[in-house]
Amino acid sequence: MKLKKMDYSFSVCKVKDYSMVDLESEYCFIGKTDEEKSLVCFTESVPNNVISCDNNWRAFRIEGTLDFSLIGILSEISSLLAENNIGIFAVSTFNTDYFFVKEKDFQKALNVLSVNRYEIL
Repeated sequence: MKLKKMDYSFSVCKVKDYSMVDLESEYCFIGKTDEEKSLVCFTESVPNNVISCDNNWRAFRIEGTLDFSLIGILSEISSLLAENNIGIFAVSTFNTDYFFVKEKDFQKALNVLSVNRYEIL
């Protein structure tokens, strides 16, 4: 399986509202529930109305369009990284999945994934 490493620093945020979010940014993930409004964006694009923010995340994208019938792809990756004490934050889109690891774990994640036959682009 091919994984694209993203050469950006991301932040995971809780925001008051989305009024200050750059929705035209190349990467912007938002999630809203009855309890919170979340945002994952480039660190340099964190809006001024954040309630809480965690910086220093790096991302991988599972390459290609994933069919909804495929099972266990993200589970396999997260289990492999968990066995190596690397936590993830995952975001799914219609086409694929993205997973984020802390900057301090990024090189270790690259090594673990490469050794386990993931092709890193």
